[in-house]
Amino acid sequence: MHRPFSRAALVATLVALAPLSTLAGSVYLNGVLIDGVTNQKFEKATVRIDESGNVHIEAAGYRVSTVTTPAPAAPAQAAVPTPSVAQAVPAGGAATAAPAAQAVPTAGMASAQPAVATATQPTRITQRYWLVTEQTVPGMTEYDIDVYVNSRWLRKLRGNEDQVVADITQHLKPGANQVMLMARKISTGSKRSDSPKHLFRVIIGEGNEGGGNVMIDNPLIRFQTSAAESKDLTQEFTLTTR
Repeated sequence: MHRPFSRAALVATLVALAPLSTLAGSVYLNGVLIDGVTNQKFEKATVRIDESGNVHIEAAGYRVSTVTTPAPAAPAQAAVPTPSVAQAVPAGGAATAAPAAQAVPTAGMASAQPAVATATQPTRITQRYWLVTEQTVPGMTEYDIDVYVNSRWLRKLRGNEDQVVADITQHLKPGANQVMLMARKISTGSKRSDSPKHLFRVIIGEGNEGGGNVMIDNPLIRFQTSAAESKDLTQEFTLTTR
């Protein structure tokens, strides 16, 4: 009966069989011969066996170098070096003599682990970001909305105006941006409506322009108020550009 094996278990088995290279093929780590290496485990590795029975292990984050261990001097002859052995060492590190080959991760940890990529701050914005307003009936909510980006006033969106469609990419910076929307009630007399169906909505997101139309593919901020509300409303958002 066949039993399934995990990739890690398969790697451990292949490495354990490395000393039997006289009966099978050789073992290579990232293209370097490591016959004789024992007691090692490689995370996130790809294993391939070629037509000659050689085992090829591809493990990102490991580099193999060769060290030479001198043998004790014999009474009648000078000290001679023993055969080289393979040792996995951190990238950029110097190999030192060791009695046996050992694999250590790129970060220099005691246990073998793959290198971890570090996230970097984007240097420029590759997408376009749009602000779009939507109203059930213009002016019915009796709200104006002020837009602030990174503590700077951007513009006022008036409730009695037609739809606004604005490209705000130039006002954003790469990475995280703070966006604040402040809705202020401007009614001075009797309310024009108190229906929650009369909405004033602001949408900000990634989009594209074509044929005179703007399509927001990835809405990131949604803010709205209605005619049923009577108090001022302020809400802050974090918009991360890419």
